[in-house]
Amino acid sequence: MHYVIVDIETTGGSPKASKITEIAMYKHDGTQFIDEFVTLVNPGMQIPEFIVRLTGINDKMVENAPHFYEIAKKIVEFSEGCVFVAHNVGFDYGVIRHEFKSLGFDFRRTHLCTVRASRYMLPGHESYSLGKLTRALGIQLKGRHRAGGDAHATALLFQMLFGKSEKNLLTFLQHDVNPKVLHPNLDLNDLEEIPDKTGIYKFFNDTNQLIYIGKSKQIKKRIDQHLRNTKTRKGIEMMSEICRIEFELTGSELIALLYEASLIKKYKPVYNRALRKDIFPYGLFSMMGEDGYLRLFVDKTSARTDTPLTTFSSKADGNSFLTAQCKTFQLCEKLCGLSKSTHSCFGYQVKTCQGACICEEPSETYNGRVSVLLDKLSFESENFYLVENGRMRNEKCIVLVENGSYRGYGFVPYYVMKHPKHTWKEHIDFYEEDRDTRTILNYYLRKNAGLNIISF
Repeated sequence: MHYVIVDIETTGGSPKASKITEIAMYKHDGTQFIDEFVTLVNPGMQIPEFIVRLTGINDKMVENAPHFYEIAKKIVEFSEGCVFVAHNVGFDYGVIRHEFKSLGFDFRRTHLCTVRASRYMLPGHESYSLGKLTRALGIQLKGRHRAGGDAHATALLFQMLFGKSEKNLLTFLQHDVNPKVLHPNLDLNDLEEIPDKTGIYKFFNDTNQLIYIGKSKQIKKRIDQHLRNTKTRKGIEMMSEICRIEFELTGSELIALLYEASLIKKYKPVYNRALRKDIFPYGLFSMMGEDGYLRLFVDKTSARTDTPLTTFSSKADGNSFLTAQCKTFQLCEKLCGLSKSTHSCFGYQVKTCQGACICEEPSETYNGRVSVLLDKLSFESENFYLVENGRMRNEKCIVLVENGSYRGYGFVPYYVMKHPKHTWKEHIDFYEEDRDTRTILNYYLRKNAGLNIISF
């Protein structure tokens, strides 16, 4: 397998709005350099002054340089059959793809990011910027912010990663969507307009039927995964039916979860067979034992009709949480279903349990500590806003809990946040609380420390 290590200099920082001023490509086999192609490029526009100061490339230098269309064939031929490698590959690959798109050519290569690979294979560095990382690794970088120097240093970094573990490095290969396995009416150009931000997305078939709703903190990446899913029968079947994609940004992951749940209930898309109980399959429950002691236990949410106190992605996650609470509140592991002892629990022997397992501690005292934990997990009778970042810089998103019940969410302009809290309700879209929304909110509050919660 051959690799082409690439770096470009551009007129700006946006893949869609930038033009290339210099490109360097080094062909490599993982152990040595094979070939190279380096040239200045006439961007067909004036180079901004701050870019001139950064790269040293000015208008006069590129005046007689070839335009991109004049070197496009060379780039295609040079990179044919190679993996496209770059440090922060999304930018370099995105700009080059956009340049080819303006020429009516769909340039696609399997690609690999040395930033992502380095974070995993070379952990512990303060920074993974090309300059700081190569300096820390003793890799010489001549000509910083020039394509030739940056691409050469990236190639040496790639060679180091390849030598460390070719197998691990190749796990970072990223494959583009294959148009041949998708619905012919799905416009792949529309996918490039989807931002990699938090939100929900919807898939429609050729009869405009909504067939799937999803959410993600990186919706572009998640949609790409759907369109490359050839591992499951359901994934292949759904992928072949997707004809149109819509998305909505939410800013907050919590709002994405809540919005997704409400849309699934409303439209019941055919491929959304997984309900919330399948995403959070285990929950924490309580019951009063015949001996008068409150018992806590982790169980499958699908096996019960009562609402869990909080939810977990796995039974191990639930037991780990419950073990930690036993230590914090001095609860009995036996009464929490964590010990199968027929007599006293281990905690009693090491003095972390006060003997509820053998009825030595009064039930009223023990139940009092359990109740403190239950109060902590519940927001009964509480009134608060949970405030998080909005979809844009000039707004916040808010989730309203009133009298212990989830009421809804909304997006509030930043200046309104300075107004009295009762005015924030004007921006709330109200929803009925149900078991799913309660489960989602409980889970989110438990899993995320340091949330901005404003009581009223």
